[in-house]
This record gives sequence, structure tokens and C-alpha cells, in this order.
Amino acid sequence: MVPIDDVTRVADAQARFDAAIAGVTDADARRASALPGWTVGHVLAHVARNADSHVRRTEAAIRGEIVEQYPGGFEGRAAEIEASAGRSAAELIDDVRTSGDSVLAAWRSAPEAAWEAVTTDVGGRQRPLRQLVARRWQELEVHAIDLGLGVSYEDWSDDFIDVWTPRLRLHFGEAAASATGLSAREELAWLYGRYTRADLPVLPPWG
Repeated sequence: MVPIDDVTRVADAQARFDAAIAGVTDADARRASALPGWTVGHVLAHVARNADSHVRRTEAAIRGEIVEQYPGGFEGRAAEIEASAGRSAAELIDDVRTSGDSVLAAWRSAPEAAWEAVTTDVGGRQRPLRQLVARRWQELEVHAIDLGLGVSYEDWSDDFIDVWTPRLRLHFGEAAASATGLSAREELAWLYGRYTRADLPVLPPWG
């Protein structure tokens, strides 16, 4: 089944991400992001290379094949990001925009049968292609915060909260149930590791 709603969500999230980075300068691209060891340029490079990984797997699914999310696995992923992160702001912005457009074009060209094809992620987990669209949505919403460009978890839509909070609660199990006194957006930001407070329990590593 074609995940029409999720494709629409990604298109909207991509448009907002593009708007948020439109004014990024070379100096902005070199400064630290909210992710340890990564500059803003690294985050932008990651978002673009993640888009490429969706195009690659979509095209493989259409052919009836399974390919690596990132050639060379985790090391290949890191190398791709490093190779892209140091470019000018203008190049990074264009890369994010054009790679994002390519994802949407690939999805819109995919025949219905391809959406049930098996794909694999960089950690080896297998999912049908249709489930990857929501994961791209997640990437855009969460990494928009990491840039430090004025977008925060308070800007997340009710839709994003409603879809992803139960999924992450299920993922983290009892650890997620032990937090109290959080707004809906604070809770999801905490589950994503983007909100901290001294009294909150420590979540297990993402995996």
C-alpha cells in the first residue's frame, strides 16, 4: 500500500527544513551543532546523505533488489558525511534541497508493489519500503532542532507528537513510562534525547 499520508508529511517537513536553512552562512556551517562532534555542516550533510540512502533503497525495491543503506556500512556513512560537511553553505543548502526532492520523486514513481519490498538499514534491520517514509519524516523533524537555527521541539506539530510518542514509548518500555511532569512535546523531545532535566531517568541507548 502506498503510504500517501507519510509522503505528504515528508514533503511538508522538507519544505520547512529548507526554509529553516535558507539563511545559513559559511560561518554557521562551521559552528558546533547540538550533536556532539558535529558541526551544522555535518548535520546538513547527514540529512542529504540520508536522503540519498532512501533513493538508493527505493530504486532497488523497484528492481526487486536489496542494497545497503550506506555503501560500506557505518564506516561508509561516516565517510560520506565527512566528505560533504566541509563544503560552503550554499553547496550544503542546495544538497539538502535537491536530495530531498530526489527522495520525493523516487517515491512518487514507485509502483504499488514496490512498497512491500524488503529493505535493510545500516544496522541490518529489515523493513518493508513503506515503513521508511515515516523514518525520513522523523529525520527531518528531529535534525531541524539539532541545527540550532531557532527551530525547537515546541514547533513540532500535534500530528508528529501523536504518531511518534507511542512508538518511542513502546521502544523504550518501562524506562519511558517512569517520566512524569512533562508536556507532550517535552516528553517526545526527551525520548529523542533532545530534552534533559535532572529528575528524569536515563534512557537506555538508542538501538
